[in-house]
Amino acid sequence: MDFWIILYIIDWFLFILVGGTVLYLGVFSIASLFSRESVLSTAKIQNRFAIIIPSHKHDNVIEQTVVSVLSQDYPQRMFDVVVVSDHQSEITNMRLAQYPITLLTPDFAESTKAKALQYAILKLPEFKIYDIALVLDADNIVEQDFLTKVNDAFETAATKAIQLHRISRNRDTAAARMGSIFEEINNAIFRKGHINLGISAALAGSGTAYDFSWFKKNVMKAKTAGEDKELEALLLKQGYFIDYFDNILLYGEKKRTTTKMNEQHSRWTLQQIQNLIKNIKYLPGAIFRKQYDWADKLIQWMLLPRTSMVGILMVMSIVLPFIYMTMVIKWWILSSMALFFFALATPDYLVDEMWDRTFLRSPFVTLWGIISTKLIHRKKDNN
Repeated sequence: MDFWIILYIIDWFLFILVGGTVLYLGVFSIASLFSRESVLSTAKIQNRFAIIIPSHKHDNVIEQTVVSVLSQDYPQRMFDVVVVSDHQSEITNMRLAQYPITLLTPDFAESTKAKALQYAILKLPEFKIYDIALVLDADNIVEQDFLTKVNDAFETAATKAIQLHRISRNRDTAAARMGSIFEEINNAIFRKGHINLGISAALAGSGTAYDFSWFKKNVMKAKTAGEDKELEALLLKQGYFIDYFDNILLYGEKKRTTTKMNEQHSRWTLQQIQNLIKNIKYLPGAIFRKQYDWADKLIQWMLLPRTSMVGILMVMSIVLPFIYMTMVIKWWILSSMALFFFALATPDYLVDEMWDRTFLRSPFVTLWGIISTKLIHRKKDNN
């Protein structure tokens, strides 16, 4: 086949794939600009919380998280803190044991968050009754009125699951600043933008509150490292709306190196592909039954991961001018649109003196992170 025909086919195939992703992101980034009334009504009752914190090799941060959770103005008799300390040091466990929490120390041969959550549920005393299961990460810090707000939000939402606003508490490296920006872009597009259009928000892996009875039954069905996406799929298939509360904050640590960040993104990409393969068969039925939240989630998993999208945009924008200038114009326009939509979805507080440098360098930092990650894995394989 002629070289130019092959080039045109590859060019337009990638352009349609990336263009569809950019269009989807654009619709919801614009929707995120509109404000939704999110005044919390004061809950009539104080629900009882089981706060589950899986902690796998997070010795340096878990104690801070426990202290912040125990410092709530919510009545302490109304919540129990369960820390699943997985492969952490004896010193860490001894320090944690000093606090009024339930400390579990499993020894998983292969650790996953799903296993930790399931272990916690199985170890909870049968005689204790809970209303809400709240899942936090080991590095999450919360404010003193956090549980009071979650209690109010859960009653306001009147559904089986709500997602709270995760926000970065460190922006001390280029990778951490990028992670902070990407986190907030995800919050804007996949949560706030969706809610504003009446579509379920995406779960974020932590800062999620579930109806306890639903969680206890359904978390046992999780099999992979992406347990939050499995639970999200179950909620949407069962017809439950996932609400999002932008004004209830919890703070987490971002990866400080591009290598770590890209390893994390690689795991997320793999989970996305696994979820798509497992669930794509449900798309026709979801559309036919008018399960639009579930159909939207399946379409969302069909989109290019943002890292891949940025990589393709950058490569095509740089390489094509050396082959045929006319072909690159549409890629420059698409790249400008993607950057514009990302800028729309970035909150004002992140637009500081470092924002321009971080935002404009992000494609190059991401690409170098991917290359360095591949080199490290190759070196490990050779050893």
